Amino acid sequence: MIARIPGWAAALAALASGALFSLPFVHTAGWWASIALLVLLASAVQRVPPRRAALLGWAFGTGWLAAGTWWLYISMHVYGGLPAPMAVAAVLALSGGLSLYLALAMAVFAGLRSGRPLADAALFAACWLLAELARGVLFTGFPWIAAGYAQIDGPLAALAPWIGVYGIGAVAAGAAALLAAPARTPIARAGWSALAVAVVAAAPLAQREFSRPTQRLAVTLVQTNVAQDEKFAVEHLPEALAWLGQALHAAGGDLVIAPETAVPLLPSQLGEEGWRALVAPFAGGDRAALIGLPLGSFEEGYTNSVAGISAGAAGLPGGFYRYDKHHLVPFGEFIPAGFRWFVAMMNIPLGDFNRGPLAAPSFEVRGERVAPNICYEDLFGEELARRFTDPAAAPSIFANVSNIGWFGDTIAVAQHLHISRMRTLELQRPMLRATNTGATAFIDHRARVLAELPPFTRGVLAHEVEGRQGLTPFAAWASRFGLWPLLAAGGAVVAAAAFGARRRAGTRTAS
Repeated sequence: MIARIPGWAAALAALASGALFSLPFVHTAGWWASIALLVLLASAVQRVPPRRAALLGWAFGTGWLAAGTWWLYISMHVYGGLPAPMAVAAVLALSGGLSLYLALAMAVFAGLRSGRPLADAALFAACWLLAELARGVLFTGFPWIAAGYAQIDGPLAALAPWIGVYGIGAVAAGAAALLAAPARTPIARAGWSALAVAVVAAAPLAQREFSRPTQRLAVTLVQTNVAQDEKFAVEHLPEALAWLGQALHAAGGDLVIAPETAVPLLPSQLGEEGWRALVAPFAGGDRAALIGLPLGSFEEGYTNSVAGISAGAAGLPGGFYRYDKHHLVPFGEFIPAGFRWFVAMMNIPLGDFNRGPLAAPSFEVRGERVAPNICYEDLFGEELARRFTDPAAAPSIFANVSNIGWFGDTIAVAQHLHISRMRTLELQRPMLRATNTGATAFIDHRARVLAELPPFTRGVLAHEVEGRQGLTPFAAWASRFGLWPLLAAGGAVVAAAAFGARRRAGTRTAS
C-alpha cells in the first residue's frame, strides 16, 4: 500500500502508479486496470494527513499526464527545434502544473473524510470530478485522457449518454474508493467491495437508444499522410495538392471529407483557376465535399477552417459553406499571454487565429446535417452538445478533420480515436474522422469502429454512414447548461462533507 511506504518513496510509488494509469487509454481492454490503480490512490489518501495526500495526488497526476502526453515532446523538439532538455522540461512542467488540481482535490478529501465508507466514496468521487473539471475547463482546458476515456470499452461506458465522460470518471473513482474503504471486519470489507462491483456491473442496464436513424449517406474519407516537416514546404506542395485533387475527383458517394489543412494554402494563394479545378466536381454536381484549409486575410485575420462545397452551398458567401474552428489549441493556434518568448524559440508556423462561433450551423448533405469539428475540438463534448440547443437543427452526423502529424507515430493516434468514440456515445451520433496521418475511421453511434485506414498511409476509405436524430440526456442538459450541473453536484457533495466535518469538530470541542 502506498500509504505505508515511508517518505518520498511513497511519492515515487504514486508517480509510477500514475504512469501505469495512462495505459488503459490506449489498451482499452484494461478498463479494469484503471479502477485498480485508482484503488491504490484512494487507499493511500484515506490514511494520511492532507499535506501528504496532496503530494500523493500531485505525483499520481504528474505520472499519469507525463506518460500519457509525452508525445508533445515530438512537436516541440523534432518539428519545433526546441532543445531536447527544454522540451522534456516543458512536458514535465505542463504535467506537474495541471496535476496541482488533483493535489488540491486529494488534500480536500483527506481533510474532510469521515471514516464512513459510503460518504467517503461519494466525497472521493466528487473531489476527483472537480479536479477533472478544473483541468478540462480552466485556462481553455486540457482534458486529454480524462479518466472516463479509459472506460470506453468497459461497462461504465453505458453511462456516457447520461452523464458524459467526466461523470463516468467520477463513478469509477467512487467505485475505487469503496474497494479501498477501510473496514473493521472482513465481512464489512466484503460488503463494500461487493457494492462497488455491483455498481460497475450494473451500469450496462442504463444503456438506452435515445436516437433513431434518419437515412444513409455514402461517404469517402481521405487520408493524405503528408509528413509534418513537408506540409508547408513549397517544394512538396505541388505533389501533395495534385494527389489530393486526384483523390477528391475520383472519390465516389454523396460526401467526400479531407483532413485539417489538407489544403495548406488560402484559396487566393491557389489562384482562381487552381481553386476552381479543386472544387469543380462538387460545385455543380450532386456530390459534396468538406475540405480543411485556412481562410481569411491579413486585414480580417485568419481561421483554421473547413469549406463545404456543394451545389446547394454555391450561393453562400465565397460560394461555399464555412466552418471556423472555435476551440483553439494553446501554443498551436493562439499564444497565451506571457509565453511569446517560448513560442519564439521554436521553428513552427504558429500564430493567433480568430475563433469561430461556438454553436455553428451544420452542412446540409442530402437532408443530413453534417457538423464539422476540427482536431482538438472533439475533446469538448459539452461544446459539441451546444449544437443541440435547437433539436430541429441538431446535427445528425459529426465529422472530425484532424492533423496530429505533429506528434509522430505515437499513442496520440489511438488516444484521439478513443476520444471520438466517447463523443459518439455521449451524443449518439456517428463520427467520421478524416485525418492526415490517422486515425481515419468511421465510428457509429455506439462507438463501434466500422472501418479504418492503417495510420501513416496515403489512401481513401469509403463506407455508408447512418444519420441519427433525437437527444440523449447528456445532449439535453449539456446543450443548455454546459458542465455546470456536474460542477454543482460535485460542489454540493464537498460542501456537505465540509459541514459534517465542522459538526464533528464542534462535537469534539464540546466534549
